[in-house]
Amino acid sequence: MVIIFTGIIEELGKVREIKRGSQSCQLEIGASRVLTDVKLGDSIAVNGVCLTVVAFEPERFAADVMWETLRKTNLERLRTGDLVNLERALRLGDRLGGHLVLGHVDGVGRVIEQRQVDIALVTRIGCSPELLRYVLPKGSVAVDGISLTVVECLGDSFTVSLIPHTAKSTTLGWKKPGDLVNLETDIIGKYVEQLMRGAAPAPGRGIDLAFLREHGFGIK
Repeated sequence: MVIIFTGIIEELGKVREIKRGSQSCQLEIGASRVLTDVKLGDSIAVNGVCLTVVAFEPERFAADVMWETLRKTNLERLRTGDLVNLERALRLGDRLGGHLVLGHVDGVGRVIEQRQVDIALVTRIGCSPELLRYVLPKGSVAVDGISLTVVECLGDSFTVSLIPHTAKSTTLGWKKPGDLVNLETDIIGKYVEQLMRGAAPAPGRGIDLAFLREHGFGIK
C-alpha cells in the first residue's frame, strides 16, 4: 500500500519530548486536528517525513524515527518546543489540494534568503545538483512537507513564493537564512526519468517522434 500526502499542512504541532537512542529517536508531538480520528499505525507527515503513530493520547502522539531518516532529514535538529508541520495521509475521495507527496524526503536544502515582495514571502533555497535536476520552474516541490510551486531555478538554488496564509500557517514563514528544510521533489519527474532510462534509444539515435511512437506515446 502506498501512503500519499498532498502537501497541504493541517496544523502546526509542537515537539513535547524527544527520547534519543544510539541511532534513533522517538518524537512526542502535541497536536489536535490530526488526532481527531487517529489510530495506532496511522501515518502522519512531520515536516514532510512520513512517520507512523506508535502511541497517542488526547492532544499528543508519538512516532519512532530511524537512523536513515535522521540522517537524510532535518528531524535530527529538532529540539523540545520546536514547531513542526503536520498532515494526515490522504483518504480515498479526499480533494487533492496540493500535489502527490509520498513523505519520502530526497534530501535537505538550506534557506539562503527570504524577502517580502508585496504580499508574497519569496524564499530562496539552496540544494545539491542531484536534487535540483528534478526542480523545474512552475513545477511542484514539497518543502518541509508544504506543497509549493517553483518560481525560478538558479544555478545552485530555486525560489518559491508564499502567500500570507502559508507563511502564517507553516514553519516556513519563520525560517531564517541557514535553516535546513526537507525537500521532496516531484514524484512524476522521477518516474519519467526511470522509464526513459529503461527505454533509452540506441547509441547515436536521439529521442525523436519515431522513438516516442515506438514506445507508446501515441503521437500522430
